[in-house]
Amino acid sequence: MSRSLIRLTDWSADDVAHVFALAGAYRAGTGPTTDGCAVLFFPATSLRTRVTFERGAHLMGLQPVLFPPETLDKPEAPGDVVGYLANWADVVVVRHRDVAVLDRLADAGTLPVVNAMTDANHPCEVLADVYALAQARDVRSLRFVFVGADGNIARAWAEAATVLGLDLVQCCPAALATPGTPWTDDLDAAIRDADVVLTDGAGPNAVALAPYQVTADLMSRARPGAVLAPCPPFTRGAEVSADAVAPGGPFAGYGFKRALLPVQQGVLAACLGLG
Repeated sequence: MSRSLIRLTDWSADDVAHVFALAGAYRAGTGPTTDGCAVLFFPATSLRTRVTFERGAHLMGLQPVLFPPETLDKPEAPGDVVGYLANWADVVVVRHRDVAVLDRLADAGTLPVVNAMTDANHPCEVLADVYALAQARDVRSLRFVFVGADGNIARAWAEAATVLGLDLVQCCPAALATPGTPWTDDLDAAIRDADVVLTDGAGPNAVALAPYQVTADLMSRARPGAVLAPCPPFTRGAEVSADAVAPGGPFAGYGFKRALLPVQQGVLAACLGLG
């Protein structure tokens, strides 16, 4: 049975575990395959998410067909869009600013729709990070500290924390906190109690977040073995200092994002009812 992934809170912990099991199978070269088509809506600026969805779809037997997200901004009703696409496609992957566009596509019930990022959240990105961390540690035993303002990454982590029972605390000025997420404005205290430090770009909040830059010195005060996992694209000298993401330090590294490929495949397989 097919289903969509728009918000992680629409799925259960068992659903996530199933995606992770599928991701493990794809890593081992034993993931389920199919003969079909994945229609992808991505802007030209997308890098990691587009590569891993397009490559992942191809490897599992889905022909990727790419459109810019503006294709979905025409007057045509979303139900008509997926109604016609269902003649040739099996799944739709969408990166679009407005999550309501994805909701309307999914509500038609014609094709499974996968959220590849909106202004409201970014579920697959966070799923891949949790999967990567889970390869070495029990994620439910970790303290996650998200340093940054309310936004799509903060909200995706809040969704993951709700579904998986993660210990998540946000650190930022009070006016920028995500509603419903445990919060502090004491960066030093938060990092001292952290196993995983997460960041996002400051965007329009650069001035307010300037005192919240994560540095190597701050990371040295975190719990033993603590990891810094900034959400790319990150900017040295903004949300993180250059020394915090230097090789050999707490930075999770580029290889941390290898998990995107098998997890995107796991999501596609779960949405298609494979495996």
